[in-house]
Amino acid sequence: MDKYPQQKREFANALSAFAASLGKYISLNNEWTIKGFIDVFKNIYTISSDTKVLSKILELHLFPHFLEFANTIGYTLEFAAFQNWYPDLTLVNIKNSDIKFAVDLKTTYIDAKKPGFCNGFTLGSHGEYFINRDSSKNIQYPYNRYSGHYCLGIIYSRAILTAEFETRKYSIDDLEEIPSVIKDFIFFAAEKWRIASDKGGSGNTANIGSIKNISDILAGNGVFAKAGEEIFDDYWANFGKIQIEKPNGTRKPMTSFDEYIVYRGLSPDIKNIIVPLNEV
Repeated sequence: MDKYPQQKREFANALSAFAASLGKYISLNNEWTIKGFIDVFKNIYTISSDTKVLSKILELHLFPHFLEFANTIGYTLEFAAFQNWYPDLTLVNIKNSDIKFAVDLKTTYIDAKKPGFCNGFTLGSHGEYFINRDSSKNIQYPYNRYSGHYCLGIIYSRAILTAEFETRKYSIDDLEEIPSVIKDFIFFAAEKWRIASDKGGSGNTANIGSIKNISDILAGNGVFAKAGEEIFDDYWANFGKIQIEKPNGTRKPMTSFDEYIVYRGLSPDIKNIIVPLNEV
């Protein structure tokens, strides 16, 4: 049960409204207003299309607006103390510091070959601080100190540009000629459990993966949307740890929500059916 339900509703509504307003700060005519890096000689160097580079620049572009947003709704804003700590942003209620919200900034691009889908993103670790809710390892405050865990996401289209573009130097007078590397932004805010999938988000790291259907992301219609946050927590705390029996009698780690439902003896009706990318 949420300890501060009214404040959580108010925060969620404010964050969603803030997300919906972000386009005017970073986009003009549907294109990114950031064109490149400038040096003291007024030369502009174009931005790489590398997703990590784009994500960091987008974050830096938005941070001043987050500071204003936090102040407007009566919260202070704390950035993660160290790189790769969770969350990116902690908002602390000025009147009651026990009320804290975690906000992770997430960016991803639209899959040009699969209309209606994006590349997806990670929603934080399901490791130590997720399992041990009193742990301070790699997290700003222990997980259970937060009244809610949110994702503020940006989904964009990548422009089709030649390799020559990424190595070209422009002058300040050429600003209007420089194409934007990304465009067509979609902004959203959601509790992370509502847009989670039942699969890991990246490689060998213990990250929770998101769903990839854009309309489902915007609606908060993830795999656990019907089951609820407690089931989401239990599933991911035990992901890859619970051993289940295979039809041939051998055992394997639990890595799907279907397997979890059977193991816990739950109704299959709690699973929200999401169309996977490979079936489109």
